[in-house]
Amino acid sequence: MKVLLAMSGGVDSSVAALVLRNQGHDVVGVTMRLWGGESDTGCCSVSDVDDARRVAQQLGIDHLVFNFSEEFNDHVVNPYVASHVAGTTPNPCIECNRHLKFDRLIERGRALGFDAVATGHHARIVDDNGVLRVGRGEDALKDQSYVVHMLSGEDLAYMMFPVGFMQKSDVRQLGVDFGLRTATKPDSQDVCFIGTTIGRAGFLEPRLTFNAAEVVDQSGAKVGEVSAVELVTLGQRRGLGLGGGDKRYVVAVDVPARRVTVGDEASLFVESEKLTGMVWPHAEDENLVLNTEVLVQGSAHGERSAARIEHTDEGFRMVWARPNRRIAPGQTVVFYDANDTVVLGGGIVTT
Repeated sequence: MKVLLAMSGGVDSSVAALVLRNQGHDVVGVTMRLWGGESDTGCCSVSDVDDARRVAQQLGIDHLVFNFSEEFNDHVVNPYVASHVAGTTPNPCIECNRHLKFDRLIERGRALGFDAVATGHHARIVDDNGVLRVGRGEDALKDQSYVVHMLSGEDLAYMMFPVGFMQKSDVRQLGVDFGLRTATKPDSQDVCFIGTTIGRAGFLEPRLTFNAAEVVDQSGAKVGEVSAVELVTLGQRRGLGLGGGDKRYVVAVDVPARRVTVGDEASLFVESEKLTGMVWPHAEDENLVLNTEVLVQGSAHGERSAARIEHTDEGFRMVWARPNRRIAPGQTVVFYDANDTVVLGGGIVTT
């Protein structure tokens, strides 16, 4: 098959190229230029593009570069800034996968006549009684099914995850055995468009106006002040200038009122949360999931908690089996089956 492989310049996509080539596929690597500004983290730096190109040369496959910087700004950077203005917690990597690394890449792959598109994600494509679903990767510590949960059955029929069945240690060893220049390269951990020298505050400062806010306890009494309410996140404990004493956490962020409310940890536990932006791999999955218990994951490597998904006149709601620590509005939650193996859907927590 003719396969278009997304190459980020990391070891996973490099080994994915090796595996596909060795399986006899006609592989073409592509690196997406997403962030047009300075970057020294993540998967958007100039060195990452160079690493991908040189691995492609090592393997004797063609390498392309697609410039999706305008779409990246529209779908990832601008919403990231807007989330801080609104007092919610963005998940830019999810939105990048949703709109760029899959949506645009699949569209481009089809337009160019490729038989399949592949990535180096640690996830699997599972045939669940004739229905294709995203499954957890073989390596539980590196599983990335959460960040690719938005893929539909139609998408999965066109996708390949060559390293999803491998342990990360085996991926690196295969890279070492074949002398790939990325074999020992550390995994990227940070948001690609936020450099290590400027940080989140330095990135946001020229793009929005920071506003000071009072910090109050749950009785409404002022206990402190923050210099930028736009940088405060639900559940945050440090950086609030509250001094010593009992641990207090952010339990509410009201940007328009310039107010941050703090309380004890127990105040963070709720019985339910509202959802928006629902994603179903297959149209019938909504009926499959509603009013049944699923396992919910609220971050890339977070613990799973049992919940029931309901749909009322007010919209979708996630009702926890037992009180659960609140997930910040703006964050993505992914629903897994009772065996915690395949994705059944997902959504975004809202206020």
